[in-house]
Amino acid sequence: MKNIYHLLFLAIFAWACKSGPENPADKVFVNGIIYTVDEANPKAQAVAVKDGLILAVGSTEEIQAYVGESTEVIDLQGKTMTPGLIESHAHLMGIGYNKLEIDLMYVKTYDELIEKIAEAAAKAQPGDWITGRGWHQDKWLQMPDKTVKGFQTHDALSAVTPNNPVYLAHASGHASFVNKKAMELAGITPLRSEKPTQEVEGGEVLRDELGNPTGVLVERASSLVSKLIPKETPERAEEALTLALKELAEKGITSFHDAGSGQDVIDLLQKFKTEGKLTARQYVMLTGRQPELLEAWYKKGPMIDPDHFVTVRSIKLNCDGALGPWGAWLLEDYSDKPGHRGHETLPMSVVTEVSEKALPLGFQVCAHAIGDRANQEILDRFEAALAKNPEAKDHRFRIEHAQHLHPDDIPRFGQLGVIAAMQAIHLSSDRPWAIDRLGEKRIIDGAYVWQTLMQTGAVVTNGTDAPVEPVDPIPSFFASVARKTLQGLPEGGYEAEQKMTRQQALKSYTLDGAFAEFEEDFKGSIEVGKAADFTVFDKDIMEIPENEILNAKVEMTVVGGKVVFSRQ
Repeated sequence: MKNIYHLLFLAIFAWACKSGPENPADKVFVNGIIYTVDEANPKAQAVAVKDGLILAVGSTEEIQAYVGESTEVIDLQGKTMTPGLIESHAHLMGIGYNKLEIDLMYVKTYDELIEKIAEAAAKAQPGDWITGRGWHQDKWLQMPDKTVKGFQTHDALSAVTPNNPVYLAHASGHASFVNKKAMELAGITPLRSEKPTQEVEGGEVLRDELGNPTGVLVERASSLVSKLIPKETPERAEEALTLALKELAEKGITSFHDAGSGQDVIDLLQKFKTEGKLTARQYVMLTGRQPELLEAWYKKGPMIDPDHFVTVRSIKLNCDGALGPWGAWLLEDYSDKPGHRGHETLPMSVVTEVSEKALPLGFQVCAHAIGDRANQEILDRFEAALAKNPEAKDHRFRIEHAQHLHPDDIPRFGQLGVIAAMQAIHLSSDRPWAIDRLGEKRIIDGAYVWQTLMQTGAVVTNGTDAPVEPVDPIPSFFASVARKTLQGLPEGGYEAEQKMTRQQALKSYTLDGAFAEFEEDFKGSIEVGKAADFTVFDKDIMEIPENEILNAKVEMTVVGGKVVFSRQ
């Protein structure tokens, strides 16, 4: 077969040199299975690229017309190409720093977590901070003997780290686990102590029945300790960004929606762009946790990059917690925690204020909401802001996650034009235990309702929320179409009527992601004139049996016509 391809290319070059195309391509990709996400031309074999843009799309024979003497010919050898994948909600620097810290995403028991921290403590100097991220108590195969409110306690952790403060972020980013040393530094003391103890509004220091802190800090209480960790150096930030970009390239991500960053990250991205080191396009949401940052950007307005590499035109608001630590804000009590409905982590008055300020200035508002109460409250405030600014026709406001909705609120996404920026992989990871939190009725009526949302006319985008989950899009694509755990359970999938078709799942990771950042005319589909951003897989993810999708691998990632990753 390879000999046949070789002869074909010799013929192409001979023909090209003889005829001399008027508009030769810089690069052509041929002999592929290409899913374009272009309704007018859904499938092709080859693409020609010039100056970072798509010059032509068609059959391998048709694209021969664009091959000149200096054209680079890339033989896809029957592999599958799609538009470059767009991660529509994740945390760029978190991905990088996660590689520099202790990765707890895959620990299976509390004892395994303790072993990892003990190893780090043995190598650390006294007083050095030990940090990590990724633990999730609902994913452990077994819990420790002693638990409080569904979480582990710090005793074993403190025993192996007597000389080092420890801060371990929950996988969701909405809780943390700290040791005795860290609590002492933060002034978190038992309630019976003579010293006043630290607390914080919008969060909770979990305590046992005697008032002793357990080491678990929920929502904004984590800041009591996290603010004490020495600030990152510029050198370490560059290292983290380099590692994050490498990970994106390896996983086929060509564009990335950074869900909440400050000016330091924007400046670093600009530096990397200037130095030619930015290998994925960045759409940055300004963090709503820094009011002074928002005020500064209100004055200067959105920054829309003509090169489409670093754009800042949206604001991220964190409005409730996560389901795992019982932090998602619900309309009714948690099924497994009577009397508790989660947390409002941002006053709703701030959502109103930011939405009304952002609209006339051209900023998009992206509000984190997981629980049904949070989603309802935000939709109410979005609706009021839109009513006050009727001239803002193309707002593209978003709700990030939109995981658990009251049935009455589902149609409002389509009616208001609010984008649901969801992460299908959360279904695979969370659904087995989410039913304990919400009960069967709430799960069936309003949890992970992708198909129902799309039927209302809402745009649903896809992603991973990395580093909450790995940034790998293949498991999230699998979850979109199978609605199963990554172990393939249950047979038929959870609430199968909400499955996406493979076409819908691919669109949610490409053209819909582009729409969610106002870039659908520039990227998101393989069409003439659009960005030459492509992801190439070793398997045909649109046709192979469902149970083989997780075995697919990214073979090549192309951004603006440049190959930024190749497995070969």
